[in-house]
Amino acid sequence: MTQEELKELESRLWQAADKLRVDSGLKASEYATPILGLIFLRFASIRYNKIKPKIDAIIAAQANQRKQQTEIELAIIECGFYLPPEAQFEYLLNLPEKEDIAKAIKHAMELIELHKPELQNSLPKDEYFKLYSKDDRGLPKSLLKIFADIPESASGDIFGKVYEYFLAEFALAEGQGGGEFFTPTSVVKLMVEIIEPYKGTIFDPACGSAGMFVQSSYFVDRRREELHDTDTKDLMVYGAERTPETVKLARMNLAVNGLRGEIMPANSYYEDPFNSYGRFDYVMANPPFNVDDVNLDKVKGQPRFNEYGIPQNKTKSSGNKEKDTNTVPNGNYLWINLFATSLNDKGKAALVMANSASDARNSEADIRKNLIKSGVIDCMLTLPKNMFYTVTLPATLWFFDKARQGTEHKVLFIDARNIFKQVTRALREFTPEHIQNIATIVRLYRGENERLTELLAKYAAKVAEYTNKAEAQAKEVEKIQKAKPDNDKELKKWEKSLDEATKKHKELQDKATYFQYQISWLNERFPNGGYEDVIGLCKAASMAELEEHDYSLNPGRYVGVVIEEDGLTEDEFLSEMKERHSKLNELNSKAVDLEKLINKNLLSITYEQN
Repeated sequence: MTQEELKELESRLWQAADKLRVDSGLKASEYATPILGLIFLRFASIRYNKIKPKIDAIIAAQANQRKQQTEIELAIIECGFYLPPEAQFEYLLNLPEKEDIAKAIKHAMELIELHKPELQNSLPKDEYFKLYSKDDRGLPKSLLKIFADIPESASGDIFGKVYEYFLAEFALAEGQGGGEFFTPTSVVKLMVEIIEPYKGTIFDPACGSAGMFVQSSYFVDRRREELHDTDTKDLMVYGAERTPETVKLARMNLAVNGLRGEIMPANSYYEDPFNSYGRFDYVMANPPFNVDDVNLDKVKGQPRFNEYGIPQNKTKSSGNKEKDTNTVPNGNYLWINLFATSLNDKGKAALVMANSASDARNSEADIRKNLIKSGVIDCMLTLPKNMFYTVTLPATLWFFDKARQGTEHKVLFIDARNIFKQVTRALREFTPEHIQNIATIVRLYRGENERLTELLAKYAAKVAEYTNKAEAQAKEVEKIQKAKPDNDKELKKWEKSLDEATKKHKELQDKATYFQYQISWLNERFPNGGYEDVIGLCKAASMAELEEHDYSLNPGRYVGVVIEEDGLTEDEFLSEMKERHSKLNELNSKAVDLEKLINKNLLSITYEQN
């Protein structure tokens, strides 16, 4: 399935499912879990159908053997779960309209959980009864029909992307609440590309719907292909999530994407289900910002929170014990502490944090100074505004690298506020090329200069590909132009064909220009093929420079002047200028034609008068 086909499938499924939601009067929060459960069920059935012939063949081969394995045992080995007939999507889809479909779906989910302990109490069940209304019980059946459109050929990767697409759409539909379980995909992809969690263990103490883990898995698959690595994927994920409903979404997300690991219901301020201190190879998270009601007495004695210092109020007691309940003034630095202390000696972390934490004062400033002097902070990156579905609060990405401790330390600062694609009036994102370009800055800083060469070669290949296609399409346009019919009846058909061919030619030219721009963007900033400071973009600050700025971690203080935003990125600006230039040429051409026509008419008038 091509990327275009996948996008069309995602959009079609969402539009159909959301129309039913609107017609039913259900809120997005009431609708999300049962919908995602059906996506999981469709995936499970397709995956099981592909494995079933192999299971049957093994059973047949064991027919005369003394020791025989059951279908259930073989299914767990070969597929990871057992799917009884009553739990299969096709069985539910073909049930008569008069049947209690919600009850049948609930039973199917119970059967799956029975044979897959990791999903115990995680799949939606009673939620399907909420899809019934007083006058209409047809919604569950209608949804089954919609998701039957997912083709039998769909892979686990396709299901993961469909699942992720629906999570994003529900996050948009739910507004503020949606942000509790979903971090924008392009932000997560950037975090993954910078810390590169290839093998080992990943921890997310505020994991939401497990998006960090899923993007890590996609990165591993792509990097294995690039390195021609045939080893089995070696990645274990561990997540803690406070909200029970979101725990269910996360567990289903792991199952849909074939990830190994555990998601535990836990409040990470007070519970540590994985004994996280010094344990993990990677930590990734987008924790809640600016929480001010965490009980100080419950966290101050824990090494995972106090190694670099505890955030606390510097005020005197009023003498009223009830009024003077000890709370942390701001939970941001509890999370920052937790990410740093959860890493092993070579661990790396990536986290989303409110911009205010980069310059926070009082006890937070002391903690930040200790973190910087320890050498654990590797990179700070300011994000553009409006990258998140639920809040416009500016955010910064923090990157830790325990392996750098004890070295002559610098911190890399990147200001990415002017790098984005405008999706809607209120939402921005990174393109895949933005992600690779920014990640390449970090890789150059680490001395991995060959990665820039590799990326430039990929872009050059894209330029060549689209240039060749554009040249072939230009010939097609010329061919159509020469075949202009004399028959008025065929003229409209010819005009439509010419318009479509011309439009395709322009699209191919634009793609070639786009990738050429990416080459220029990198070469202009790093002409020598290695890292160097770029005013307004990046700066590797020494310890002396950090001290001079009172140990601030705000990239804007170090990288230099940032051009005032006009709502356009550089590539968008260049694209607009190119479009205007094209229109100017078109108008000039028309002006020449008009001038010729005027001259002709004037000559005609003069001739007639003579």
